[in-house]
Parts: sequence; C-alpha cells; structure tokens
Amino acid sequence: MYDINKIREDFPILSTKVYGHDLVYFDNAATTQKPLQVIRKIDEGYLHSNANVHRGVHFLSQLATEAHEDARRTAAQYINAAKPEEIVFTRGTTEGINLVASSFGETFLNEGDEVILTAMEHHSNIVPWQLLRQRKGIIIKVVPFLPDGSLDMEALDSLFSEKTKLLSLTHVSNVLGTVNPLKRIVAKSHARGIPVLADAAQSAAHAKIDVQDTDVDFLVLSAHKVYGPTGIGVLYGKEKYLDAMVPYQGGGEMIQRVTFEHTTFAGLPFKFEAGTPDFIGSTAMAEALRYVQSIGLDNIAAYEHGLLEYAGKQLQDMDGIVIYGNCKDKGAVISMNFEGVHPYDLGSLIDKLGIATRTGHHCAQPVMDFYGVESMLRASFAMYNTMEEVDIFVDALKKALKVLR
Repeated sequence: MYDINKIREDFPILSTKVYGHDLVYFDNAATTQKPLQVIRKIDEGYLHSNANVHRGVHFLSQLATEAHEDARRTAAQYINAAKPEEIVFTRGTTEGINLVASSFGETFLNEGDEVILTAMEHHSNIVPWQLLRQRKGIIIKVVPFLPDGSLDMEALDSLFSEKTKLLSLTHVSNVLGTVNPLKRIVAKSHARGIPVLADAAQSAAHAKIDVQDTDVDFLVLSAHKVYGPTGIGVLYGKEKYLDAMVPYQGGGEMIQRVTFEHTTFAGLPFKFEAGTPDFIGSTAMAEALRYVQSIGLDNIAAYEHGLLEYAGKQLQDMDGIVIYGNCKDKGAVISMNFEGVHPYDLGSLIDKLGIATRTGHHCAQPVMDFYGVESMLRASFAMYNTMEEVDIFVDALKKALKVLR
C-alpha cells in the first residue's frame, strides 16, 4: 500500500516552517527533496570510502570503485539499458544533451543536415543545438504543439526529410506537463533511419522508463529531479552510437595510452568520463533510484495522477484563472496565470504563507511566446505531496488574490 505518512517521514525538510507556516513544497519540477537514505549515503561515502576510483590498488580505492560501478549498474537497471557500458555519468540532463550535441554532432552531422526539436523544449535542449548550428551550419526544425499542449504529430511527419539526422525532444514538458508518446515517435523516426534523443528530466521520477521497449537511442536525466543529489546525472546511449562518437572532453580516466604524438581512448563508457567522477554523487543517486523503486513507479504514477486531478478540480473554477496545457496524457504539473495579476507577485505572496512554487519562464521561453505571456506560476507535485497541501495552496492563492486585485 502507498503509505504517504511513512514516505513523508523520510524527508525531514518537509517539516520545515516557512514564515511560521508548514512548508508546502510544490517546486518539484525544479528539484526534488532528498530522503534520509540518500543523505546518509552521502555521509557514508565521505566517512568510510572516500578515495579516487579506478586508479588505486589500495582498499579504499577498490571500495569506492565498486560502489561507483554498482551505481552504474543500478542506473542501467532503472531504465532497462542493455548493459552498464551504455550508461555515461554526467553532471545532469544539460551536460548530457551538450555531450550528444558535441560528440554526435561532430561525428555524424555536416553542414545542411537537420535536427528536429519541439516547440515545448527546455532551453537545455535548444541552445546546444544552436551552438552546433553556429559551428557546423546544421539546420534546426521545430515541431509545433497544439493549444492543449499536445505535440502536433502531423506536423512532425511533414518535417522529416532525407537531411534529418536526429530528433531530440522532451519526454515530459516541464511547463505543460505534456507526456509525449515516445515509443510512437521513436518508431516514426526509426522508420526513416533517424535516431532519437529523449530528455527524461521530468519523467524519470514519475513513471517507468524502458529504453529497450521504446528503442530510444539516447536518453538523459538528472539525479536531483529523482530525489538524488545535485551535480550528477545519466546519459544513456546505444553502444553503436557511443562507440562511433568522438570524446566530449579530454583528460585523465578517458584514455588508454598517451604520448605527445598520439592518444588512444578508453572503451565505453570511460571515454566520455574525463577526470575524477563524482563517485559520491553516483552512489547517492543509485540510493535514490533504489528508494523510488522500493515504493514502485506504478504506485507513484497513480498517486501523483490523483493529486493532479484533485488540484485541477480545485483550481478550475477560480476567478480569472488560465491553465496552460490540458492534454489527456499529462504529468503532475500545473502552470497557470490569473487575469490582471503578475505571477511573480502571486508567487511572492503565497511564499509568505509557506507555499513554494515557481514563477518565471521556466527556461522555456518559446512556450511563453506561444501563449503570449512572459511568465507563469507553476505548481509541480511529487510522491510526498498530499491532498491537504493542495487545499492549503488553493486557499493561499485565494488570500493572495484578494490582496492583489
């Protein structure tokens, strides 16, 4: 059974008082809170096994190396990768996309080749491709989305061409909550011989991901959005592509032999992991992934869907509200505005009542442009949030709106 009280006990920060009020943390799309199990794993690493990995024969180095590589195996299992060698540790989703843009782009893309993105992308899946366009003269095409927030699949079909070399898209929109039909999109792309990169930053904590079932070619995620530490994440890539791609960075760890005349590179995944890795972060991330799995991703998805439906019903009749993204398949995110009220003012006032939300463009300015606004207020839910917190949030909105109108 889903024991929300037991889950909340694992997150001591949820007991924090904010301006004398109980914290209601609805900024989970930005980062999730960390359970005690993850915090203790970080402490354990520094207290008992802090040594550089892969480089020492001494006991602590061997201990740290095994924990680090076990974390790789855990990450592979979490997304059902075929083998651990297809898991590259990164600093997070942003670096993972930059790595693919740089290394895949250098290896496979030439002037005039096309990369397809969607209009709902986070900036981290836009800017790296623009930088590649500046370097190599590639062409970026953009799939629009419909007013309800769903991707325009007919438009996607029309954008494919013989010059298309990659499709890179978000699995779940961080603004609209739209869950894109990844398996269907991958099938469409593969029918034309086009590989696909999926940004799973907003999906990895909320539903099962199976890279073999979807057949996606690359997938990126950030630990800090899956109840893990900041500064570490995962790039999954099919072995055939990672083998062919040039290294992203040079240095120690990613080499086989170095002379001043020539360098040969290490095998997968190490040729993409230059320098000392975050071996404390990797083990803490693995602990977070195991924690999520202990609760069950199907259980989490069902619970969060209930939260989303409840919040939607509570909010929909509020005076002057505009909710963005109402497609059928939607994650636990609600972005909104109220007529005549700036979201920053609203977010600042409800903060004084203990409510943590996010205001701004959410690193998705093209989405703001589509709806003709500069910013939105976003409430994003996680497995530890409650219906009672939704009630507190709605009540806080009503109080703040009385002040602002």
